[in-house]
Amino acid sequence: MCANVLVAEDDPRQAEVLRRYLEAEGHRPTMVTDGDQAVATVRAGGIDLVVLDVLMPALDGVSACRLIRARSDVPILMLTALGEDDDVLLGLDTGADDYVTKPYSPRQLMGRIRTLLRRAPVTPRNVRRAGGLTVDLDRHQVHLDGREIPCTPDEFGILAALADVPGRVFSRAQLLGHTAGQDRESTERTIDSHVKNLRRKIEENPRRPRRLLAVYGVGYKLCG
Repeated sequence: MCANVLVAEDDPRQAEVLRRYLEAEGHRPTMVTDGDQAVATVRAGGIDLVVLDVLMPALDGVSACRLIRARSDVPILMLTALGEDDDVLLGLDTGADDYVTKPYSPRQLMGRIRTLLRRAPVTPRNVRRAGGLTVDLDRHQVHLDGREIPCTPDEFGILAALADVPGRVFSRAQLLGHTAGQDRESTERTIDSHVKNLRRKIEENPRRPRRLLAVYGVGYKLCG
């Protein structure tokens, strides 16, 4: 089973060991060094399991666990130092699914990860990401920093095309092919209207977009 595993560990040596073991078992590890990064990464979508160290800078693992669990049911495994019984109990109370104490055997940890992944379905691979945007083609859903964005079928088609190759410029005619539009003469008006609506949904300031950008004389692109 191949999974996207987020590891929040500020010790470079331990992080490297975990990365190598995860890759050896066919997983795709994403490595971060503090709780704030862990929360942001989960909210961006596409993570199948989280490994959280308790003691981290900025935001500790227990606090990160609480924030993640408030908006996601992704499996969480916590890493704790020996003697941190209170942290273990607090972590489990705030939503962690399992814990491993340090020092630990990497093989034992991989066994725990396999068990957690068997209990939960793996995120569909048919997911596109660009910056904080996540476009789930299987579920026909769009999320921005973990918040679901309602889209019409045509808006979804446009975002899915743009998110498939972030940074690539698509002409209006190309984007029309990802909608229900049929009239070639209405290409510019139709696509511009959809883009205007999308900017209202995904931009902090639709008049000064930073994600969905126009390329003069060509079309549009989505910044990654």
